[in-house]
Amino acid sequence: MIKFGVIGYGYWGPNVVRNLQSIAGAEVLSVCDKSSAARRRIHRTFPGIYVTADASEVMSSPEIDAVAVVTPVWTHFELAKAALENGKHVFVEKPFTSSVAQAEELIELAAQKNLKIMVDHTFLFTGAVKKIKQLLQDGSLGKLYYYDSTRVNLGLFQHDVNVIWDLAPHDLSIMDHLIQQSPEALVATGQTHLNGFEDVAFITLYFPDKIIAHINVNWLSPVKVRTTLIGGEKKMLVWNDLEADEKVKIYDKGVNIKNQEGLYELLVNYRSGDMWAPQLEQVEALRQELSYFVDCISSDRDPFNDGMAGLKVVKMLEAANESLSKRGALVYF
Repeated sequence: MIKFGVIGYGYWGPNVVRNLQSIAGAEVLSVCDKSSAARRRIHRTFPGIYVTADASEVMSSPEIDAVAVVTPVWTHFELAKAALENGKHVFVEKPFTSSVAQAEELIELAAQKNLKIMVDHTFLFTGAVKKIKQLLQDGSLGKLYYYDSTRVNLGLFQHDVNVIWDLAPHDLSIMDHLIQQSPEALVATGQTHLNGFEDVAFITLYFPDKIIAHINVNWLSPVKVRTTLIGGEKKMLVWNDLEADEKVKIYDKGVNIKNQEGLYELLVNYRSGDMWAPQLEQVEALRQELSYFVDCISSDRDPFNDGMAGLKVVKMLEAANESLSKRGALVYF
């Protein structure tokens, strides 16, 4: 039985506690939150769990094996470091840390103490991302051309990070998981309108083999959009995460180009075939992710969404901030 302490019971914390409590082989012993209203909510929902306002109580408890850090990003480093120093495995909400240097220090500390870090990249455990990964691996889409994602809505405005640090970690972690190559360079543009942080932003990433990725994040959209287009040489794919049923649609559409001898112009043939929507696994992604974390601790395996995966995302976020500050300058990795 892996015994957990959870730090933070705001927006996401209740989901983490609920799922951990439902997993065979896991148990939540204590939850910490500075807010008295949050502590009252925990008492009402989980009367058997010890509640505290002091994170050090959770960190130092000899009964706790792992700590889930579900707090704002600027607190992640200190809390995760304290947990690791006390011999606890760590589950950290995205993004992993506020800087590359912090991420590298936590990875090194975990390695020294033989402890696991998992970064909460929940979307990697959804039926949609699993299916897209399979389609890329088995060659159904052919050579990858582009990855284009839109994640926009009205609010929720953050007061400690810009829209890139708030929304783009989802897309950057999915992109990194699917493309499995490191970007060579990045350009980010954006603008501040309301509270001093960029609330509209666009990121373009350049990969080897002519793969390009584009991410549009926005807190000022009148509509909520969660759509990703993935273009391949053989087929193209649309993932609309707001669709109830057919979230992923694969289009047998593309372009065949022939350069006919003796002709200067290219001959372009447009291919338009069927569309199909594959059956997706119906799972609660967070429950599956936390079950996987418990299994990784029990069997001493490193999760694929480990500290190194979290570091890659933080590197891209840091590069995006650098490019933003220079009004869209190209930043190389």
